[in-house]
Amino acid sequence: MTRTELAQYLADFLHVSAFKDYAPNGLQVEGKDDIRTIVTGVTACQALIDEAVRLDADAILVHHGFFWKNEPEVITGMKQRRIKALLSHDISLFGYHLPLDAHPMLGNNATLARQLGIVDAEPIEELAQGLLWRGKLDLPVRASEFASTLEKALGRAPLHIGESEAQIQHLAWCTGGAQDYIDMAASLGVDAFISGEVSERTFHSAVEQGIHYYAAGHHATERFGIEALGRHLAREFHLVHHFVDIANPV
Repeated sequence: MTRTELAQYLADFLHVSAFKDYAPNGLQVEGKDDIRTIVTGVTACQALIDEAVRLDADAILVHHGFFWKNEPEVITGMKQRRIKALLSHDISLFGYHLPLDAHPMLGNNATLARQLGIVDAEPIEELAQGLLWRGKLDLPVRASEFASTLEKALGRAPLHIGESEAQIQHLAWCTGGAQDYIDMAASLGVDAFISGEVSERTFHSAVEQGIHYYAAGHHATERFGIEALGRHLAREFHLVHHFVDIANPV
């Protein structure tokens, strides 16, 4: 397929125009017109770009791309090296931030729910652009058991705020750096809130509102959506797809 066809398909499929975001969604760096091999990964870091070069990729699709709001506008240093590598190898870079978080089937929140065995998962459309989701476990479990479920699914132990022996069943979540959605989650009456990151203030919000909080890792909670999107594109358009997971403990 062509670069333009891919950009248009993803704009429609991910409903890009519906989101007010912190970075441009879609084509960010233009490479060759013909796309047959794609690489997907969470963040457009140098290691991911280098691996895409090794795999002879025509395009890279990521959740965290370039050109974030309030970042320096000059192309120097680290940014220059990344963009130079893309341009010198004629590789396109596509980035999809909030649209990939929110997609009802392939998004980060939807795919995380499936990994954790959460049922009746749905976005709360009236809150946070539909980025805050809720659902439940089939049966109540101890909070410590759910921490183990997170560790097994994500490959890292979460930070858990709350009593380990308490029972939880009803959950809210938002992947990535969404710790400040904890107050909205608490207003829903759920037992626990899951996100990627944690701040000092998160502890007090959790304790004072009686809600468990799991900080499960920004990178870890956002691995599944971009991989699912790559698999979808490979099936639909007969592309070669490589998901490259660049380890990140944060």
